[in-house]
Amino acid sequence: MAEKRDLYEVLGVSKDADERELKASYRKLAHQHHPDKNPGDKVAEEKFKEASLAYTVLSDPEKRAQYDRFGHAGLGTQGADDYSANVQDIFGSIFGDLFGGGARRRGQGERGADLQYTLQISFEEAAFGVEKEVTIPRKEACQTCKGSGAKAGTKPIPCRTCAGLGEVRVTQGFFAIAQTCPSCHGSGQMISDPCQDCKGSRTKEVQRQLAVKVPPGVDEGMQLRFTGEGEGGMQGGGRGNLYVVISIAPHALFTREDDKVICEIPISFTQAALGAKIEVPTLDGKVSMQIPAGTQTGAVFRLAKKGIPHLRQGRGESRGDQLVKVHLEVPKHLTRRQKDLLIEFADQSGEENLPVHQGFLNKVKEIFG
Repeated sequence: MAEKRDLYEVLGVSKDADERELKASYRKLAHQHHPDKNPGDKVAEEKFKEASLAYTVLSDPEKRAQYDRFGHAGLGTQGADDYSANVQDIFGSIFGDLFGGGARRRGQGERGADLQYTLQISFEEAAFGVEKEVTIPRKEACQTCKGSGAKAGTKPIPCRTCAGLGEVRVTQGFFAIAQTCPSCHGSGQMISDPCQDCKGSRTKEVQRQLAVKVPPGVDEGMQLRFTGEGEGGMQGGGRGNLYVVISIAPHALFTREDDKVICEIPISFTQAALGAKIEVPTLDGKVSMQIPAGTQTGAVFRLAKKGIPHLRQGRGESRGDQLVKVHLEVPKHLTRRQKDLLIEFADQSGEENLPVHQGFLNKVKEIFG
């Protein structure tokens, strides 16, 4: 008879390993040697069985103390067959996410599906908030059969495949795995005479009217969660949630960068050269802004607290700024008189001596000589 291996050695952990280390090692070994991944491989099955036994013992403080003191003899006559009954419990707590978990048991209920709805709002509504009435199509329990799926005066009957349990057990190797019943899909019931209204599906689609309050400062793609406004659950399961995704329509004048509003404005050569007071559109209406003499194209000016309100702060509270970027607009069509004046201006100003122009020429000379 083969000598039994040390349980700590089986899991590849030290004797002072804590619960987290035990669990991590067991997950790795069980995933590697699971019968589903190694069909027909008796060696893998034995390794899986050995790892399950090791974790069953070492994860139990009392059994672990006995094993630490007396070794395998401390387990008495108990062997793998005695501990294999605990494997199903181990799967529920350790491997539900790796192998899809056990079947949903009858009476446990099935949570309703989450829903998603895209709500388009304007730039201003995103900035200052808005309340919208929306219509959400969702599934509800059929009112005619009260969600049973059976015709009035009749009742569902227990599923013959699973005897009303909602699950069947499939033997794999040395243990049995519970799986959702393929006939009743976990409900434990079969409908011989279906409801004429819902055709036995137990649900019907309805239109749910909902008031959606969009807070000030929301941005593109943000989600608002409405708990319990998704589809209804089956067999007493809770409702799913509704997620409203914000979509913001483009604005004719403004763009956005975080909590800043950006507006690009054309100015004339005269306004740039001499300076001028111009009107600038903002989310709060038009305001006056001074353009200083000698303004260059592409210059950016800041209007304090004319941007987007910080999320959940509200209108009039903390806000970002508006950035005004000016562009010099050069006229395409000039009269003879205008051309003569510009030529005279060029002669009088000595444009080659302008600071930026002169700096560029100096760099050209440095590079090309």
